[in-house]
Amino acid sequence: MTKTQHTGKRDLMREQLAHQAARLMAEDGITDHVQAKRKAARQLGAADTQHMPSNDEIDNALRSFRMLYQSATHPEILQQLRAEALQCMRLFAEFHPYLTGSVLSGLAGEHSDINLMLFSDDVKAVLLFLLRKNITFTDNVWKVHFGGKNETVPSYTLTGESGVQIHLVILPENARYSGSRHPDTHADIAAVEALLEKYP
Repeated sequence: MTKTQHTGKRDLMREQLAHQAARLMAEDGITDHVQAKRKAARQLGAADTQHMPSNDEIDNALRSFRMLYQSATHPEILQQLRAEALQCMRLFAEFHPYLTGSVLSGLAGEHSDINLMLFSDDVKAVLLFLLRKNITFTDNVWKVHFGGKNETVPSYTLTGESGVQIHLVILPENARYSGSRHPDTHADIAAVEALLEKYP
């Protein structure tokens, strides 16, 4: 086998793995890229492959899958998730929330979670807010990269009215001005409102 043939075969396997992983995420509700890749590799008999697709390749395949096979149902599900995200963002408006993840990118499905970033220099401010509003939650920590280093920050998980999980990641105020946010990956309240108006 020539080098070109070997590369072509490898690229074909990457593509097949990306589409299989995307199908698993779309139909089986898998939300973790690594888990989807591993399960796809096992199903295709390539568990020992060293040429897994990237997350971006899987996301592109997932976007195509939803357009081809879920075009009748996916837009409404996405709108519902975004509307619920907006409702939560308005509740936490004093913490300057940003929507991130698959609900913003448009890749979310009925099994997806909502991910919000909140900002406060008082690490207990959001916790006290949750307690004051009698909101049921679980607490955890989240690993993030900002300011040139990895940090562990508080996070809280709520259950929305529809049963969707809403993750709140609490960052310090200076992270709002870090310059790492982009409109495609971080949307404030106004941007989410505009998204909902754009795709009624």
